[in-house]
Amino acid sequence: MSTSSKFMKTGSLSRRAVLKAAGAGAALAAAGLPTRLFAADPLKVAAVYTVPVEQQWVSRIHKAANAAKERGEIEYVYSENTSNNDYERVMREYCEAGHKLILGEVFGVEDAARAVARDYPDVAFLMGSSFKPDEAVPNFSPFDNYIQDASYLTGIIAGAMTKSKNIGMVGGYPIPEVNRLMHAFMAGVKESAPDAKFQVAFIGSWFDPPKAKETAFAQIDGGADLLYAERFGVSDAAKERKVLAVGNVIDTQADYPKTVVASALWDFQPTLDKAVAEVKAGTFKAEDYGVYSYMKNGGCSLAPLGTFDGKVPADVMAKVAEKEKAIKDGSFTVEIDDSEPKSN
Repeated sequence: MSTSSKFMKTGSLSRRAVLKAAGAGAALAAAGLPTRLFAADPLKVAAVYTVPVEQQWVSRIHKAANAAKERGEIEYVYSENTSNNDYERVMREYCEAGHKLILGEVFGVEDAARAVARDYPDVAFLMGSSFKPDEAVPNFSPFDNYIQDASYLTGIIAGAMTKSKNIGMVGGYPIPEVNRLMHAFMAGVKESAPDAKFQVAFIGSWFDPPKAKETAFAQIDGGADLLYAERFGVSDAAKERKVLAVGNVIDTQADYPKTVVASALWDFQPTLDKAVAEVKAGTFKAEDYGVYSYMKNGGCSLAPLGTFDGKVPADVMAKVAEKEKAIKDGSFTVEIDDSEPKSN
């Protein structure tokens, strides 16, 4: 695990490290040297995560940040498994340590996170959020995984692969960033199977594989022969009961070669690249970074079918290719529906 030696997994920063960083800045100023960031310098980036970096959604941010670090564009440290009650403290410690861009997900700590941003106007905040930018907090930009385009395409495939026309869907929480992906998937399914039925459930957690697995078992018992795996644990249930699954955010086909027929992939790199460039140029401002997850911006894609290549009907894959082209050239737009999906 590549995390800063100054930080433990819980995100606690030593007081000595803060004082040392502050002292270094004061020494530079006293010597008449500039303390601002130069464009060629690696940007100091820190991330605060409420879940392990292995979790699907956060893993994509973590992967993009590590790639930028390897390219020499940023310095990167992070804290994982940070509780909501501790989130604000960890954010502040990273700011005090001199980090210029803070990443994270603030779905449960929105007000506290924006309060921190107000207190550190010289720090840029790029945070996963269901809310929009606010000009009153000009250094705080929200993003979200708007990968409805790829989710829609996986739905077209799923509709062609289900025999029972009964599909189970297990999500974390019924919030916009989950709801829109489920709705897009359901819309895609109906392109291939207009009479499909859906069992929709939420487990009330971002990371509870055993609970997700048990919920998926119940849906299989209810007749589902294909599962939408928005959470970890669902594909395990599908594998055990020998039904199919569709993945979300990451590609797990190699782990479930006989189970995961398709996956919608999220690529956080376009979002991060935009933010890093803006911070380095001194032009970072409050704006909605969600658009950089759109397929036309390179933020999402359909994963390779792997072992299912050739097993999905050719006419279905032709339709997928046609829709993908239309999405990319702007002639077709996947609807964004943030309302809570329901079983039917």
